[in-house]
Amino acid sequence: MRLLYIIILLLPIFLNAQGAYAPAAGEVGTTAIHKDSNAFVGWGEQVAVARGYKDILNQNQGLVNFGSDLDATGVADGQAVSLGDSGVATITFEFPIIDGLGPDFAVFENGFSATFLELAFVEVSSDGVNFFRFPAQFTLDANQIGSFGTSDPTHIHNLAGKYQVNYGTPFDLADIPDNLLLDKSNISHVRIVDVIGNIGNHQQYDSEGRAINDPYPTAFDQGGFDLDAVGVINSSMQTSLDTYKATNILVYPNPTSDYLRVKAAGLKSVEIIDLSGKTVVFSSTKEIELSNIPKGVYFAKINTDNGSFTKRIIKN
Repeated sequence: MRLLYIIILLLPIFLNAQGAYAPAAGEVGTTAIHKDSNAFVGWGEQVAVARGYKDILNQNQGLVNFGSDLDATGVADGQAVSLGDSGVATITFEFPIIDGLGPDFAVFENGFSATFLELAFVEVSSDGVNFFRFPAQFTLDANQIGSFGTSDPTHIHNLAGKYQVNYGTPFDLADIPDNLLLDKSNISHVRIVDVIGNIGNHQQYDSEGRAINDPYPTAFDQGGFDLDAVGVINSSMQTSLDTYKATNILVYPNPTSDYLRVKAAGLKSVEIIDLSGKTVVFSSTKEIELSNIPKGVYFAKINTDNGSFTKRIIKN
């Protein structure tokens, strides 16, 4: 009976120890995308930032002031602009983001560890007026995380800041319910909204009504979510380019479960590359065995006598 009692007491700890979502960068099953990945075809061009408070419960301390708005544009480089409690950043792009195969863009924060996570909601718009939020998931216990407390990323989904510096958190437009006011083939704006993190007067919730919290208070200049960059994966510009390049190239079946076939004039080799930029399969034949790699999104880089072409693929 005593053993059963101990198990009952410890059960919530075990249940909370490992969540249902992808783990930290570098771990098996992660969805983190390294800043140098060839998944990215573009980056945020312009940003408008409305900074938030150092401490929303003590507003006389003023607004955060770390970084420049320009730090949130261009490629991810670890330089960021701090949003502070309730701060907002809106990013625009040279070419619209589209809902393609797999994740469509990724948001970079500058967290110094895999578990010190400052979070933000992510919203998108195709007209700059009507914004739609990704359905966020936060399944950790709603106990206030302290100023330098930690969070387990396996309990976090569809919130920016899930991964540490140099690793982007991916977002798939297919996760947002269809709406007549949102054209997923023409996303012009991405909006980042700081999760205040305070459990109490300024409590915020995920898409299922669970309280979200992250380190609070962070009452210093570099407080709240720190936006480094937004990298584009599926772009209207890239789609047109891929169509042009792929005139004489065929990659099938896609999605696939065990193999991939490539038909291309002057085929030299095929590389299967994961989201971190690592080549996981290399083949000099037109049929590529994929049964030994985990399920997920990859890139098939087809090298031919006439150049290289990259195709996004899904392994089921």
